[in-house]
Amino acid sequence: MKKSFEQINITPDPYAPFNLSQGISLEKLLFISGQTSINELGELLHPGDFTAQAEQTFINLRKVLNAGGSSLDNVLKVTIFLTDMSHFQTIVALREKYFSKPFPADTIVEINGLFHPDALIEIEAIAVKN
Repeated sequence: MKKSFEQINITPDPYAPFNLSQGISLEKLLFISGQTSINELGELLHPGDFTAQAEQTFINLRKVLNAGGSSLDNVLKVTIFLTDMSHFQTIVALREKYFSKPFPADTIVEINGLFHPDALIEIEAIAVKN
């Protein structure tokens, strides 16, 4: 049986060593893996600075969406993982900066930890293609 979905690729892909996709494209939908504040080598950027990590996370999300033929304007749903819910108001302000009305459906969850002990945020998304 032929798969009816395709992997979204970026180069270089810091997720490749972990056997996961940046995202999957299925017809007009994109399912984007959790994005964090990393560079092309998978190294965490801005340890200890929540706002800088969040900004880089949105930049990385936009990069993967663009590679899949979409944009932040086409995001339907996000799940935002925070290690500290005290950053909630910062996320509200950044959602207004990076998304447009109607804003995407959203779930914000506080968790104990992420891939790196200094990572403070991760965002996954579902979007439609342009």
